[in-house]
Parts: sequence; C-alpha cells; structure tokens
Amino acid sequence: MFKGHPKGLFILSLANMGERFGYYTMLAIFVLFIQAKFGFTSNQTSDIFGIFLAAVYFLPLFGGIIADKWLGYGKTIIIGIAIMFTGYFLLAIPSGTDTMAKLAMFGSLTLIALGTGLFKGNVQALMGNLYDDPRYSDKRDLAFSIFYMCINIGAFFAPSAATAVTNFFLSQDGLVYEAKIPALAHQLINGQINTDGISQLQSLAAAQGHVITNMESLQEFANSYITKLSGAYNWGFGVACLSLIVSMTIFLAFRKSYKAADVTAAQQAKAEKANPAESHTVELTKSQVKERITALCLVFAVVIFFWMSFHQNGLTMTFFARDYTDKIITGANRLWFSLPAMIFIIVAFYGILNLVQSKDKKGKAVAGLVAAAGIACTALFYHFVIGSDSIKIGPEIFQQFNPFFIIIMTPVIVSIFTKLAAKGKEPSAPRKIGIGMFVAAVGFTILILGSLNLPAPSSLVNTGGVSETLVSSNWLIGTYFTLTIAELFLSPMGLSFVSRVAPPQYKGLMQGGWLAATAIGNYLVAIIGKLWSHLELWQLWAVLVVCCLISALFIFAIMKRLERVTKNA
Repeated sequence: MFKGHPKGLFILSLANMGERFGYYTMLAIFVLFIQAKFGFTSNQTSDIFGIFLAAVYFLPLFGGIIADKWLGYGKTIIIGIAIMFTGYFLLAIPSGTDTMAKLAMFGSLTLIALGTGLFKGNVQALMGNLYDDPRYSDKRDLAFSIFYMCINIGAFFAPSAATAVTNFFLSQDGLVYEAKIPALAHQLINGQINTDGISQLQSLAAAQGHVITNMESLQEFANSYITKLSGAYNWGFGVACLSLIVSMTIFLAFRKSYKAADVTAAQQAKAEKANPAESHTVELTKSQVKERITALCLVFAVVIFFWMSFHQNGLTMTFFARDYTDKIITGANRLWFSLPAMIFIIVAFYGILNLVQSKDKKGKAVAGLVAAAGIACTALFYHFVIGSDSIKIGPEIFQQFNPFFIIIMTPVIVSIFTKLAAKGKEPSAPRKIGIGMFVAAVGFTILILGSLNLPAPSSLVNTGGVSETLVSSNWLIGTYFTLTIAELFLSPMGLSFVSRVAPPQYKGLMQGGWLAATAIGNYLVAIIGKLWSHLELWQLWAVLVVCCLISALFIFAIMKRLERVTKNA
C-alpha cells in the first residue's frame, strides 16, 4: 500500500493531517464555546456554524484561482497556514462578551475560512501534480486514499484532544464540565430565569463545591463559571495553533520532496518556452478543455447530494443518537466507546493485515508481534480498566466512528482495488463514485429498519423530546460503517478524478470546485434537518435513500462520457 510512492505523498499527507487535526479540534468545541461564552440560541449558533462550514469549503474555489494565476501552490499554501494560524490565535485569546468580542470572534472565523481556502484545495492540487509523473500515475487513486486516511487520523484524535485540554484547564479552577450550567447562568445574568431554574443552578453550583447563600453569590458563580469555561475552551483553540506550527514545519522542512510538482500550468509553459527541447506538456484544444470541465461539473453535481446526506452525522443522526438510542452501553460494545481501546484495536488490525500481506518471514514475525500486542492490550484494557461497569455516552460520541472506520477500512478497500487492477477489472474513478452513492443508500436503509415502530419526532415535543422506546447503538454504528465504505468509494476517488481530469491551467480551480460542491452539500444539510419534526423517522431516512439512488442512477447514465474523459486524461 505504501510502497512505490514519491516521498512528497507522505510529507503532504502529514502536513494536511496536522492542519485537519487543528481544524477538527476547533470544530469539536466551537459550538459549545460560543453558546457558553455569548449565550447564543441554538438557531443563532446553527446559522453561524452553517455559514462558517460552507465558507471553509467554498473559499478554496478562489484559493485555486489565486494559485493557478498568480502565486503558485506552495506560496499560496504557506500564506494560508499563516492566515489560519492568526485566526486560531485570536480565538485562543480570552476576551469579554461585548460587541467587540463578538466582532473579534467573527473576524477569527473569517481568517480561518480564508486561510483554509488558500490551503486545502492547493494541497490537493499539489498532490495531483506528483502523480502526473508517468512513474507514479498508476498509483494516483491509491495515493489519494492514503492522503484521505491521514485526514481522518487527525479527525479521529481531535475531539478527544479538545475534550482533554478543556477538562484539564477547567479542573485547575476546581470545576468540572456540566452541560446545563452555561444556559442557566445566562438566563440568570439576563434576568430570564424562573424559580425552578434558580433551584437547579444552586444545586449545580453546590455540586461544583460552591456555597450559595444568596442571589449575589449565585450571580458570582454564574459569571465565574462562564469565564472559566470559556478560558478552558481558549486553551483548546491553542492546540489548533500548535498543530499548524507542526504542519508549517513539515511543509517547509521537506520542500525538496514535492518541489518538482510545485509548478502551475503557467509556470510550466514559461519554463518550456525557455527550453523547448524539454517540453512534455500536451496542449488541450478548447473543445477538450470544455469537455473536461463539463465532466467535472457533472460529478460535482452528484457529490453535492452525497455530502448533503453524509453530513447528517452532525445533525439528524445526532438527533437520532440523542432521542432514540440507548445511552447506557454494556458488554463488549463498551470497547467501541473507549479511545484507548479503539487505538489498541487499530494496532491489532494493522498487525493482522501486515501479517497476511507480508511476503518474508521477518515481516510476518514483526507483524505477528504487533497483532498479538494489540489484541493483548485490548483484552487487558477491557478486563482491568473498563471492568464490569456500564458506560454512559453522549450523542456526540458517535461521530468518532467515521474516522475510525476510515483508518480501519482504507487498506482493505485499497487491497481490493489493487487485486482488481492486477486482473484488469478495477472500476474507473467515476464508476467508484456511482457505487459509493448506492452504498450510501444502503447505509440510510439500515436506519429505516432501525426506526420502524419508533414514534415520530413531532409526537415527542411535549414529553421532553426523548423517546421512551430506545434502540441499540449498533443501528447507528452499522450506518456509520456503511457510510464510511461509501465515502471511501467516493471522496478520495473524487479527489483523484479531479486531479487527473482537470485541465492543467485550472487544476487549483477545479480542486476548489470539488470543495465548493462539498460546501453546497454542507449548507443543504439543513433542508433535511428542517424535515425532522414533520415526517415519520423512516420517511426522513427514505428521503436520503431516494436522493442517493437518484444521484447514483444519474452518474451511471453519463458513465460512458465520464470514462471517455478519464481515459483521455
């Protein structure tokens, strides 16, 4: 899997992994931060989050234009990291809650989105350039799978890092996180709290070790808790700053590994004009450029609906986890909700995989030891650390399964494609994307089955929003697993397809176009969310199944056209 690639693949993957770790660390606590600090309502928070997320994925369109026409990929990426760092740094600085503090927060988000716009698509374009070299061109799909896996390694550890840092600094002030306190504290400060709220806040303050004797002391606790919690979150944003420093260091220190690929079409044309004998560029006609861009835009249209469906993990699937899924985990399932246990499982899995794939005795011996160590650590952790106690989980924890399954399943999917390629039967990138859409439909079909006979969300409004009938966590885990398979067929293959088909003069722009399609899909997530209280559960998931199936049928209907463009690229 990792053999025969240019060194630049690993440098760019590690640099991107560091940036993504910082981004997902920030994202894990951002919504909690702005609600705790400023007291924003859920609607206000959703608007801020949605616009920010769309901007992060839309601005690479302009970052690609800047790189293609003026700065080149390397310089644009460096500037992007510097701008992102400034945004995270401003978020990490403690501030008040007045209008200026809010403006500073919005300014920070703007800088992060701008920096990501300059960074993200151009790293992908640089990756694609590495595999324009005929020595590596046949490994392009595999390379983007490795690249994509590194993104998700960063995403896998980020939520745990954010939580650990926040809890550590909160504990330095003798406090622990309690989700109810920020909202009640803001109600008290704004004079909107009722008698029951006061009683509840007093109990919560007592549980934090604070003696409340009157309303003044309760007010002091409320202000203090918000300040301390916000400060703890600030330290979490500081982690994002450190990760960007690591990314910048890797990117600059090992520039030689990708320097030859850091050339735009304009720069290549200029070099070839000075040395015509060294020209290797194939000039495209206007009709060829048009055909390629049209094919890319058709694929972009399909992936909009994939991301609209896939990113329900942060919205309706989280609602399902909160309102319809068991919160108490017992038995072997507890391993899936423990970060150390999941790391041991990953180690064991890769040991077994290498044991199967190794061709020499030494390699098999090392792989066997790694596998045995991973299995032993998993068993010991289960019996002596987890013990017989049940685990209480929150709805957000399910979002760790997507990056976990990507780390696990990437080498499996790659191995399957490699074997098919050896037999001359590997599907083309567009065909993989179409298959991915069908698999996504299967994923939401699992949720349809898990939702049968459950009450509609609208029937729970007056009873606290949580169903008395709860289903096993395995329904959601199974859905996440299936959607991850779909993602591995679609997302890294899409990146590879864009890098292969994009006309040389528009490589950065087209990578930005892929991310812009993702941005539109992210913004459309809210459409399904608005149906939550209007449909039966199975009907909601059925809407997503239909969207995925229509998209799959569409891409297979134009498959000959897409494969012709791919073959000629």
